[in-house]
Amino acid sequence: MEWEHEPARGLRKAGKGAMYVRSIYATGDPAELDGVAEALRTDGRALLSAEPGFRGMGLFADRELGKLLVGSWWEDEASRQASYENLSKRRAEMMAPFAQTVTVDNWEAAVARRAEELGPGAGFRLVHMDVEPADIDLLVDTFRDTSLPKVQKIPGLAGVSLLIDRDRGRAAVGSLYADRDALVASRGAVAAVRGEATANARATTRSLEEFEVVLATAVPHA
Repeated sequence: MEWEHEPARGLRKAGKGAMYVRSIYATGDPAELDGVAEALRTDGRALLSAEPGFRGMGLFADRELGKLLVGSWWEDEASRQASYENLSKRRAEMMAPFAQTVTVDNWEAAVARRAEELGPGAGFRLVHMDVEPADIDLLVDTFRDTSLPKVQKIPGLAGVSLLIDRDRGRAAVGSLYADRDALVASRGAVAAVRGEATANARATTRSLEEFEVVLATAVPHA
């Protein structure tokens, strides 16, 4: 199994309300996906929930091609990094029956409108973008001030987040929909918003994927 290890970086102090995200993207044999997804939904969620600073989890599947995406949310970078080290062995054991390749990425949640909890039947769209580091703030402002008000009017939208990697000049937009029909129906409207936003923010769309939601949950601050 290939693992891209979590990059070692200096920790930045989180601002008020800021959150940080780790995404784990795995590919493998579709026949082995369901068993591993269930282990992550139950045991994996329990392990994450016991870690200090945990603020939620998303688990998404493409059963046809054999892809799993796990996102975990943290109240600061120190919690995210500590949890990665604490759970690395157990996580590898759970994913081993399915995963042939695994990639790990770290993000800052620049904009987040999160669903409290969604499960099977909901849909998830993920867009990755490249952007010059100097234009990251332009992208954040464009998304928050122009794109977000438009996508929030789309029927069935249950949550949307903009994640950024300032050091590497990358961004990701994740959108949750209440059901598969709403996800499909939104494609045209979202494409128009995405085209306008990337042009205005000088960003480039690198990939576009859709997944089934296995689990999406947010943990409120105490």
